[in-house]
Amino acid sequence: MMHRFRVTLSPWIRPGMVSIPDDHLPAAGLGFTLVTSNSNATTSESDAPMAACPQAAAADSAAATHAAVTARTASRRVMLLTPNSSFPSLLLQSSQMPPDSETIVAISTPPGRGGIGVVRLSGPRSREIASPLLRLRRELAPGRARFGEVIDVATGAVLDEAVATFFAAPHSYTGEDVVEIAMHGSPVLLDYVVRQCCAFAGKGGARLAEPGEFTQRAFLAGRIDLTQAEAVGDLIGSSTLEQARVAARQLGGALAHSVAPVKTELIALIAALEAGIDFAEDDIDVLPAPQIAAKIAAIQAPLAALERSFAYGRIVRDGFRLAIVGRPNAGKSSLFNRLVERERAIVTEAPGTTRDLVTELVSIAGIPVELIDTAGLRDAADEAERLGIAKSHQAMADADLVLLVLDAPAIASAGQVPPEDRAVLARQSESGALNLILAANKIDMFHSQLQIHNLVANTLQIQLQTGASDPRRGTDNGRRTTDPSNAASEHEARASNRIDPVPTSALTGEGIPELRAAIVAAVAGGEGGLREAGMLTNLRQHQAVERALRGLDAAQSAVAVSIPHEMLLLDLYEALRGLDSLTGATTTEDVLRLIFSSFCIGK
Repeated sequence: MMHRFRVTLSPWIRPGMVSIPDDHLPAAGLGFTLVTSNSNATTSESDAPMAACPQAAAADSAAATHAAVTARTASRRVMLLTPNSSFPSLLLQSSQMPPDSETIVAISTPPGRGGIGVVRLSGPRSREIASPLLRLRRELAPGRARFGEVIDVATGAVLDEAVATFFAAPHSYTGEDVVEIAMHGSPVLLDYVVRQCCAFAGKGGARLAEPGEFTQRAFLAGRIDLTQAEAVGDLIGSSTLEQARVAARQLGGALAHSVAPVKTELIALIAALEAGIDFAEDDIDVLPAPQIAAKIAAIQAPLAALERSFAYGRIVRDGFRLAIVGRPNAGKSSLFNRLVERERAIVTEAPGTTRDLVTELVSIAGIPVELIDTAGLRDAADEAERLGIAKSHQAMADADLVLLVLDAPAIASAGQVPPEDRAVLARQSESGALNLILAANKIDMFHSQLQIHNLVANTLQIQLQTGASDPRRGTDNGRRTTDPSNAASEHEARASNRIDPVPTSALTGEGIPELRAAIVAAVAGGEGGLREAGMLTNLRQHQAVERALRGLDAAQSAVAVSIPHEMLLLDLYEALRGLDSLTGATTTEDVLRLIFSSFCIGK
């Protein structure tokens, strides 16, 4: 007997009929389900149970020991076939490209004049459309660059010399036939070639590509996953070498590779639980609760570490803002110039030289940092200075990190930290952010390292603890409280919140490397060592992993209270959907449009 299924998938997948003989079904009476990437798949012409479940890529990553995994939806139970299934895995694959794919064209090099310009075509008629524009010495062949000339279609006159390269499907960036024409970077010539490619529109010729459409086609063809597609945009937009390195690792699949083992373990757990439910009459052992909890915990651990990587990955991709604040003449502008490595801000001996914000974009350890030099914090002497100080406070509020510059010799002479500096500490402590680092500046004025050590250890570290920085802490309307029960916990809180000043000299450059390292450590936390591993670099990726972790947390809670496995599986499938959305296995069209619309045209 032949079972026939009609499957309706996403807008990019062609509907069609699949015929399956009885001898290819995994077991008598169990039915068959085609693996798809869309939760709205529909079936007909079969009595065998069928519904949607994760795409074939999910099946390929499943543990090969499981011949079949039953997946649940809101109202149906379905069968997911893995590579070890008796049904050929080839039938599980569906083309994700549009049924009648158009040929697209765009200039792939930046706007303006240059030594070289490239026009790229992608689609089934790429070679046919490009051929009339080219007079080549040898015919286009897959994977070969051909030297020739760009000609005027109307007159046959030579316009430029060019090198044309043909990439045959599926061995191309987009998975389609691709032709790239490299010529001199004259905007007039490039525009002419694009216009001539589009002039064939009435004959099924090329159309102008949308932003990011080449990469979108690469994703839809399965050449790259969604994290790799995002990495293409990150690589193009990188402003530092470290950003380029991170994007290149993501483009190579570092993030997807780090998630794959976790996903495999999750699918294996789902398979075991489903088997215990569906084949109980076949004496399949049901996993005991402690073993289920241990397996969930083993899946949670690497995902939790990946989620924490977002703190560092975000700043590598987007950079951060650093506001340099402090009292007048503490050396803020001098430190600013040291970090910028040029005389960007005016420096004089007169207090209050800086009245307005001075900004500069620099790279620290490969991370883009917007440095902001601010007016000195004190009681304003005039209206202009008052406005400058107000901007200083606003810069502190807007900054991701605040660098408080302390006048070390002045503090050593007075024996205490000035109230303006203590107010900054109190303000940062109240905000709960603790996004603050300290620089004890002007250490070149001390005669010995011992003096510097004594200042830092005996004066600054005692007075600059965030607990001690707030004069209201430990008081009741100004009256000191002495509750012994809180003394130990308050001491522990102060110790954990202690901020160690970095001794620096803007004049000699001493301590500047240590200050740079402290800046990176403050924003990266303990995740800076993840540079060689896959990490989350944008909010969409972070939300996908958070979704997976929420599903696992709910599953762990369900195990603890002995919830039936049928309900537990709902949480596990929610976690699986989170991982699928990370790599784009299940992603809505709106999300894809948002991601690829940020790309440049021609990529």
